[in-house]
Amino acid sequence: MKYCLIAFAILLGLCLASSPVRAGTPEANLASLGIELPEVSPSIANYVGAVRVDNLVFLSGHLPRLGDGAVITGKLGDDLSVEAGMEAAHLSAIALLATLKHELGDLSRVKRIVKVFGMVNATPDFSKHSNVINGCSDLLVEVFGEKGRHARAAAGFSSLPLNAAVEIEMIVEVEE
Repeated sequence: MKYCLIAFAILLGLCLASSPVRAGTPEANLASLGIELPEVSPSIANYVGAVRVDNLVFLSGHLPRLGDGAVITGKLGDDLSVEAGMEAAHLSAIALLATLKHELGDLSRVKRIVKVFGMVNATPDFSKHSNVINGCSDLLVEVFGEKGRHARAAAGFSSLPLNAAVEIEMIVEVEE
């Protein structure tokens, strides 16, 4: 039993040592990653980007947009590689964070990222949806540390709005 505990402690230490968790504020962590949050654009239909209910913020699905506003399009398993899909998920995460900052004023008010739902535009035989959505999850942990670890679902869809590669929504718990 003693050796099992020692082995567990060593493995835990190795996992924590290789973790990309940063110690600064979320905004400082974004800056150290070279990420500048884009301006939040108004919704293009009859919905809003974020709804706050008590201490939860529900963020609408966000698409992966480049600096010029163009959407990364294509289907995983056909037009796009897993790596390109991960980059699309990373850009969707940046858009989610921009909307969250717009809603809260300060990302330090985030108590915990609760849930991420990642939708992947994929061929019927594509099976690496989770790998693609890691592009979002990894960034959230880099920005928020342990507060960024979340429950998650990743699913494949036959199409997404504007032929986007991914669409991601998020639920966040905030400080009162």
